[in-house]
Amino acid sequence: MVTTGLVAIDSTILATAVPTIVADLGGFSSFPWLFSVYLLTQAVSVPIYSKLADTVGRKPIILIGVGLFLLGSVLCGLAWSMPALIAFRAVQGLGAGAVQPMAITIVGDIYTLAERAKVQGYLASVWAVSAVVGPTLGGVFSEFLTWNWIFFVNVPLSVAAGWLLLRRFHETVPSRTHRIDWAGGVLLTASTTLIILALLEGGHAWAWDSPQGVGTLGAGLVLLVVFVLVERRAAEPVLAPWVFSRRLLATTALIAVGVGVVLMGVTTYVPTFLEALVGSSPLASGLALATLTIGWPISASQAGRLYLRWGFRSTVMIGSAITVLGAGALAATSTSPSVLAVALSCFVLGLGLGLVAAPSLIAAQSSVGWGERGVVTGANMFARSMGSAVGVAALGALVNARMRGVEATADPQAFGGAATAVFVAVAVAALAIAVVALAMPRVGRPAQARPDARVEPAGS
Repeated sequence: MVTTGLVAIDSTILATAVPTIVADLGGFSSFPWLFSVYLLTQAVSVPIYSKLADTVGRKPIILIGVGLFLLGSVLCGLAWSMPALIAFRAVQGLGAGAVQPMAITIVGDIYTLAERAKVQGYLASVWAVSAVVGPTLGGVFSEFLTWNWIFFVNVPLSVAAGWLLLRRFHETVPSRTHRIDWAGGVLLTASTTLIILALLEGGHAWAWDSPQGVGTLGAGLVLLVVFVLVERRAAEPVLAPWVFSRRLLATTALIAVGVGVVLMGVTTYVPTFLEALVGSSPLASGLALATLTIGWPISASQAGRLYLRWGFRSTVMIGSAITVLGAGALAATSTSPSVLAVALSCFVLGLGLGLVAAPSLIAAQSSVGWGERGVVTGANMFARSMGSAVGVAALGALVNARMRGVEATADPQAFGGAATAVFVAVAVAALAIAVVALAMPRVGRPAQARPDARVEPAGS
C-alpha cells in the first residue's frame, strides 16, 4: 500500500502545480513532456522489469524501482529549468515502471481471487486518500511555498516503502539461467521515443509534413515493426508475442490503452482548463480533479463483488458505459466552464474507470500462473502507460496546434476551444473502451484460486 501511495501521490499532485511551474521555469508548449517523458520511461521499462520479476523475483525489482523513484524525486525537486525537470522526470518514470506493476503482481501472488477483491478496496483507499492529499498539497505548495516540495514529499514515502519491503516481504524464487533480450529492450525504447517525439513536436518544432516530422514518425514505426520481428525470434522476449495472441489478454490490453488515454487526458488538462477559463486557484482546480480519483476507488472497492457474481466481462461493460457518460458530460459542459460541472463529470468518470481498470487487469492475471503473471501484468501496465504517453503526446499536439506557443492564460478563449477538443477526444477514447469491452470473451464466474506458494504473506 505504501509503494502504491508513491505513484498515487505523484499522479495527483503534479497536475495542479503545472501553471506555477510554467510561470517559474517557462516553457508552456513543453509542459506535456513532464507527463510524456515520465510515462514513456515507465512504459518501456515495465516489460523489462516484469520479465526480470518472473525470473529473479518480485522483491529485488520493486526495491530497485523505489530507489530510482526516490532519486528522481530528489533531482526533480532541485531542477533549475524545464529541460532539467523533464530529464529528471524520466528517472522518476524508470522507478515507477517497477513500482506500480510489481505491487499489483505481488497482490496477485499473495491473495486468492476472492481476497484480491478486498485488497483492491484497500489499494483503492490509497488512491482515495491521495486524491485529496495530492491536489491539496500541490495547491498549498504552489500558493504558499514552492512547487519543488511536490517532489520532496516523495522522499519519506520512498524510505518507508523500502524499509517495509525489506522487513516484511519474503519470497522463494527457483534458480535458473536466463537470457536478457537487450535487442528488444533497445528497439522498444527507440521506437516509442521517436513516435512520441514526433507527436509532441509536430506542428510546433517542425511542420507535420516536413522531412523532420515525416522522418521521425516513419523511423519510429519502422523500428516498431523491427521490434515485433525480433521478439518473435527472441529466446526470452521482453514483450512476449503470445500475450497479445490470446483474446482475453489482447482485449484487456486494448482496454488498458483506452484507460491510459482517458486518465491522462483529463488529469493533464482539467486543472489548467479551470485556472485559465474560470480563474480558480490551484487548490480549487486540484480538488475538482480529485473527484475522479475519489470516484475510482469507490467503485473499484465494489468491483470484486460484481465480477465474482456476474463475471469480468459484464463488470467491465458496466464500467465502460459509466465512463462514456462521464467523459461525454465533461466534453458537453466544457463550452460553459464551471468548477462544479467539471467536478461532477470527473466523479462519474472515476466511477466508471474503477469498474474497468481493476477487473480487466485481474481477469488477465487470473488466466495465467506465477511464471507468467509478471509478464501478463507488465504487458497490461505497458499498454496503459503507452496509452497515457501517446495520449498525452497526441493531445498535446492538438493543443499546441491551436495555441501556436501562446500560453493558456494569455489567450483563454483559444485555450477553451483547445481544451474542448481534448475532452471530445477523451470521450471518443471512452467509447472505444466500451466497444472493446464487448469483444471480451464470455467466461463463467471466476474460480476461487489459491494464492501462489512461492510467496509468503507479509509478516510470516
